[in-house]
Amino acid sequence: MEALSKAKQKWIRSLQQKKNRELESLFVVEGEKSVLEGISALSSHLEILVTLEAFASQIPGQFYSKTFTVTTKELEQISELKTPNKCLAVFRRPENGLLPNALTIALDGIQDPGNMGTILRLADWFGVRQLICSRDTVDCYNSKVIQSSMGAIYRIPVHYIDLAEFLLSSPQQKFGAMLNGKNYKEIDYPKDAILIMGNEGKGVRPEIEALFDVPVTIPRFGEAESLNVATATAILLAEIVG
Repeated sequence: MEALSKAKQKWIRSLQQKKNRELESLFVVEGEKSVLEGISALSSHLEILVTLEAFASQIPGQFYSKTFTVTTKELEQISELKTPNKCLAVFRRPENGLLPNALTIALDGIQDPGNMGTILRLADWFGVRQLICSRDTVDCYNSKVIQSSMGAIYRIPVHYIDLAEFLLSSPQQKFGAMLNGKNYKEIDYPKDAILIMGNEGKGVRPEIEALFDVPVTIPRFGEAESLNVATATAILLAEIVG
């Protein structure tokens, strides 16, 4: 192990910007649990590991050549967290192809990192095989998304593509969440359903809505205007896989 150079510190800070993460096909993970889980899941994708001296003994020996030590102050300078943990890692993004005939969530313009992270976590819980996202959906490698996904980011492939084109070309049955649709409990869902969820404020775009096979609704019994998109996703997934 060796100390982290100023140049490497600057490089890690640059990865806080989406354009740089995409350009280099990398992402940053922070926190003891998330980093160790990432090392276990994506060991061959590890680029660099940064740790406090006190945590260095927790790092498996085969990764020592990629491990650099920092002071608490240095970790604070490269961290996006308000209270940095003990370590940080940079991974190469895994390359995953689209899975045909797989239970899929499609996201149209989701913007909130917390919602995105929670939907990833839900996908991991309910056995969803992949997420298909419109290109304006929040970056799944945003630090807040990674934190709230609780490790699901390592297990659920996420694809950013032309959503309308994907839906048009897919033979799978498409179920889109709407305020006015068929009661979600009155539907027979195939095992390879595509569940389409829309933007937090605007919902699904008209050109995407036009591609629904079945619009679905969670009936409202109170006065709330709408459900949080992650909450609605959880309710619908429980019915689809139940």
